[in-house]
Order: sequence, then structure tokens, then C-alpha cells
Amino acid sequence: MGSAGHGGQGLARVAVVVRSGAAPLWWCGVFAAGVGVLPPGVTGRRIGVLVGAALFVVGAAVLACTRRGRYAAPARGTTRAGRYDVLQDRAVTVRNWRRGHHWWLLLGSAVALGGSLAVPAAGGMLLAGAATGLWLKADWLGRLERSADILLWLPVDRLDARGGRPAGRAVETFRATGVAAGDAAPGGGARRRAATPV
Repeated sequence: MGSAGHGGQGLARVAVVVRSGAAPLWWCGVFAAGVGVLPPGVTGRRIGVLVGAALFVVGAAVLACTRRGRYAAPARGTTRAGRYDVLQDRAVTVRNWRRGHHWWLLLGSAVALGGSLAVPAAGGMLLAGAATGLWLKADWLGRLERSADILLWLPVDRLDARGGRPAGRAVETFRATGVAAGDAAPGGGARRRAATPV
């Protein structure tokens, strides 16, 4: 989805894009770590798991903390979404991101599996740490959205032009809507449906 009618644009949630790769990275990491821990590898299982635990923490911290300024600066200068802008569904944003990055996900999984076989579990735990970092960054974006009482959006065509990265030098501002807009909660997770009264 690109430009919408009457001069509007298709908009994707920033937090949804950030967390789109977390689930596949997590499961690929868990698989790679599980397979990699079976053989003793070069270092032995105990050392491999200890190295993997350190890599998990480092990967999570790096992905969670880096480039926060690239998100915070456009968030401070948001412009309101227009009347004719079209808000992209959460599922569509996730599907489009994963389709555009499936080769990178496969390559990362293969490298993690190879690393886990050499140093048991390490490569897979690094991948799982990266996934955790993305979830933490999305959660930080959610707190940013709640504090400002807005949701942050990015034009879909700009997102496509940047290869799926929602923050960078070319992104000067995000679009903003109220917190009730769209089908994703602050932070990009699926909205919890209210219980139907009996």
C-alpha cells in the first residue's frame, strides 16, 4: 500500500515495524541453540552455553539501546496524520516486512546454526538476544507513545524506500494519531479486545 486517494498516504506503525523481526529471530535462535547444543562442538557445551549467555545479553542490549535518538528526534516533531491517510493493518505491516527480509532471516539463521555447532548454543542465543532487544525497543517506543498520548506512524513509501528501517537520516518526522487509531496498541503489540459483557 502506498499513496491513498485524495492526496493521502498509506501509514505503517513504527513500533510494529520494529518488532516485526523479533518473533522469527527468536524461534530461529531457539532452534539453532537447541540443535547446536547437542554436539560438544569445539569448546564443549559448558563454555558454549556461557559464551551464548553473554552474547544473548550483549545482543539484547545493543538492539534495545542503539539508535534510540533516531526514533526520539522524529517523535518530538510529529505531524498529525491527514484526513485521507490510510492506516495499514498490523498484520499487513508485519507480513510485508518479513517478506522483504526473508533472505536476511534465512541467512542469519544459517550463520547462527553454524556458530552454534562450533560453539554450542552460542549463535542461536545471540539471535534470540537480538529478538529480545527488538521487543525491548518496541516496548520503549510504547512508553514514548503513552507519555505523549499518541501513536507513531511512517509513510509506507518511505519505509519501502529505506528497506524496512523506520528511523534514519532521511526520516525527519513521524505522523501521529490518537492512541485509539489502528489495530495495534502502543508498542506495536496486538490490541487486547475488551471482554464482552454477559
